[in-house]
Amino acid sequence: MSNGALPDYLSMAKPNPLGNRAPWYKNTAPTYAGIMLWFVFWADVPGEKSGAVGGVLSHGLGTALLGLILAALLCHFLYYLVPAMLGMKTGLPLYIVGTSTYGATGGFVMPGFVMGLLQFGWLGVNSCFSAAFLVKPFYPDLDLMGVISTPPHIIVAILWAAAAAFMGLKGIQYVAKVATYLPLIPLVILVVLFFCSAGGLGSFEPAQVGVTAETPGLSAISVIAVLLTYVIGFFATAGAAGTDFGMNSRDSKDVSMGGLVGIAGATVFAGGLALLIVAGTFGSGKATVASGLNPTQLMGILVGGKTGAVFMWLLALAAFPPACFSSFIAANSFKTTLPKVNPFITVSIGTAVSILLAVTGWAADVMSVFGVIGASFGPVCGAMMVDYIMAGKKWAGPRAGWNPAGWISWVVGFIVGMMPLVSLPLVGKVNIPAAPLMAFIVGAVLYFALAKAGMESKVLEMAAAPAEAEAAPQEAPAEAPGKEKTEEKSD
Repeated sequence: MSNGALPDYLSMAKPNPLGNRAPWYKNTAPTYAGIMLWFVFWADVPGEKSGAVGGVLSHGLGTALLGLILAALLCHFLYYLVPAMLGMKTGLPLYIVGTSTYGATGGFVMPGFVMGLLQFGWLGVNSCFSAAFLVKPFYPDLDLMGVISTPPHIIVAILWAAAAAFMGLKGIQYVAKVATYLPLIPLVILVVLFFCSAGGLGSFEPAQVGVTAETPGLSAISVIAVLLTYVIGFFATAGAAGTDFGMNSRDSKDVSMGGLVGIAGATVFAGGLALLIVAGTFGSGKATVASGLNPTQLMGILVGGKTGAVFMWLLALAAFPPACFSSFIAANSFKTTLPKVNPFITVSIGTAVSILLAVTGWAADVMSVFGVIGASFGPVCGAMMVDYIMAGKKWAGPRAGWNPAGWISWVVGFIVGMMPLVSLPLVGKVNIPAAPLMAFIVGAVLYFALAKAGMESKVLEMAAAPAEAEAAPQEAPAEAPGKEKTEEKSD
């Protein structure tokens, strides 16, 4: 098929040249680290939202840390690495590279349009909790969930979401200038809270968080499954977006190091400190079961009420750039998939949905939110990984129409991922441990089986731009010798 048969967004795609790319420590690692340092992520790692007595600390620190490390490594190796390698080798973004898995027509919807839609879910979560942190110091007698949906919270959440959406559309370049430094705020706060609580670590016992013979809490396997569900669900869209990070990486070493440091390392650092802070606070006897397992709710106990209130405001401030970036990603997605619609209209509609999620408190149910995200993008990452390997560790190119192998694998994987969240007729909710990971596995296995059965649509011819991008390291200037050999060995 000729290039003329390609949609315009494919025929006009241009790879990011090697000269525009940068080392992993200048782009991939700090950006991902900023995502994992977002307080909404690490604050609930101890598992208060799991609904189980003792959360993930019900079997002590060792089991919880093991589950966290396993989740962090899976995020890097299963969800990020292949999309990032595809971006690095082609120089093309996710909505282009995804056409190999979902077809030149289907690629408009998945992953491009769906990625944009889910960003408004993230904006809702961000607005809900950021507004709650800004308002909470004025409601000392209420816990955080009690603050949500109060009139001040509603007003602040609306203003927060609207401001973030506007900045994402018009002023993202200004936000980016300070976003590099704002992640230092939660990092410093985590370190301060750790040193304030570390003295109690040696005395921590699961009984201090409410675990008894009558209320045993989670089993050891369930602790790991909850952490896999939580961490992978939170990270799934960011993993697929690794393609866009990869297209700014010079070689496979940049891809690997960026993920190991910015994803695996930052996840263990932020989530691990959250676990240690909670365990240390309970171990020292400063907290009781009524205090909860959220480290941000223990700040007043550890540093005093006034300093804790300042920490809350600082954490909310550091969360504003991620809210803007969510709006920015959504706007770019809609500009690509709905080019004839004014992005102000699409982003405004999406922001209205975000505000509804925030002010009603629906966005505060992070386990469900992360479960939906994991169900949506787990199969995407799984199918992309198999597609990449079957093509010889390269991009196969855009496929015609709606690639059946990709779409069938996604539908089944999504259903599996959603089973613990949706009540089905006759059977109710089906408890599938680590559902986002199971959705990934189902997506990968089904794509492989369907591809072997001949259910991939044919590859369309495309200009040589992606091949040129892969060959770019050979044309690199003299100061970067041997890059091609390094890339081949790393594969």
